[in-house]
Amino acid sequence: MSELLWILLATFIVSLISFIGAAALVLSEKLLKKILLALVGFAAGALIGGAFLHLLPESIGKSAAGDLGNIFLTVILGFILFFVLEKLLWRHCHERTCPIHVLAYLNLFGDGVHNFIDGLVMAASFVVSIPLGLITTLAIAAHEIPQELGDFGVLVYGGFKPRKALLLNFMTALTAIAGGISGYYLFPYVGGAMIYLLPFAAGGFLYIAASDLVPELHKEANTVKTVMSFASFLAGIILMWGIKLVFGG
Repeated sequence: MSELLWILLATFIVSLISFIGAAALVLSEKLLKKILLALVGFAAGALIGGAFLHLLPESIGKSAAGDLGNIFLTVILGFILFFVLEKLLWRHCHERTCPIHVLAYLNLFGDGVHNFIDGLVMAASFVVSIPLGLITTLAIAAHEIPQELGDFGVLVYGGFKPRKALLLNFMTALTAIAGGISGYYLFPYVGGAMIYLLPFAAGGFLYIAASDLVPELHKEANTVKTVMSFASFLAGIILMWGIKLVFGG
């Protein structure tokens, strides 16, 4: 299967995750919160593991000698940009209903930008290698599950009917496909510059894990639930480590 088909399939599957918001309609508040906490922990571990065990080693290995400074500078830039985007465009929320800090339409716009960047990153990863593309897709998907549940809550709380909220959420998720296609066709023109999307993504992954997800785990006061969420966090890291051992790179 060609790289473009892998990119299209991966970005489409990640886009479908937007429909997970429907779970909020059928699950009880208590059960949803329990599941969400475990998902948040797993996503944090997967993002950190993906950044340190896959994206950074791959970008360092592909970069020219003496280019480490630019690689790590790009990580910092990715961290900063995700901070700015979240501050200005969208707000992550991991509760079923959460207070509105930005307008629902602005949340949709911010998610569209975010998903487009995800598509670019997945495209860059698949162009480097199919295994790296799959690993990056897995890390992004792990993060998208709790995020999409939160986004659905924001849209419904902001006044959208549940069905319309699901549809709008899916439409913004589809920008990942546009990002994937754009990244694939831009590669012949930007060449080696695409490799900088990997450390950029690593910076974004680290920001999301450290700023959005891990703080959510700290909010849980129950000892048993804390241990379970920490176990989920470790499971995300161990999964990424296991993939590295099996596939290398």
